[in-house]
Amino acid sequence: MLPFAPADRTAFAFISGAYCIKHVTAGWERQGCLALRRAVFCDEQAIFESDDGDALDDTALPIAAIACVAGMPEQVVGTVRIHQAEPGLWWGSRLAVHRDCRGAAWLGTQLIQHAVGTARARGCTRFLAQVQVQNLRLFERLQWQSLQAIRVQGRPHVLMQANLAHCPPQVEDELRLAVQARAAA
Repeated sequence: MLPFAPADRTAFAFISGAYCIKHVTAGWERQGCLALRRAVFCDEQAIFESDDGDALDDTALPIAAIACVAGMPEQVVGTVRIHQAEPGLWWGSRLAVHRDCRGAAWLGTQLIQHAVGTARARGCTRFLAQVQVQNLRLFERLQWQSLQAIRVQGRPHVLMQANLAHCPPQVEDELRLAVQARAAA
């Protein structure tokens, strides 16, 4: 965690105009991803009781969306993790975006594209994810294909496959994005 950052990273009212999407390298980034996942999957959605961590956390590559202030990373506001299950077969999981940053699907889209692109650059020939039903339209807009309805943790999900032709390999570990703020209506 950054020395100037507040201890409770889940409180977030400021909407940044600058973000970076990056492979997690620092301890505070990893902690921010885990805290965001707990806030979304445990506190908001009650899919897990107190922690959504599992054995994949030991080997998966976490990717973070980080809000920046004056060019400096400030807070993790989105996350996803990817792992290779077998040669060529990659999975994405635990996609989460901070509640205050869900107004537009672009942040989730950037995380998904960075995840698939990173896997492609590492030899992915097939990329799968278990997608919550409420996120189905986002993935369909990104040209993902529904394979079958499934249940995960007792909740309806859809097993989906990325159309790799719509996501080029991503060789950079980090992307910087600037978003123009819109005036409140």
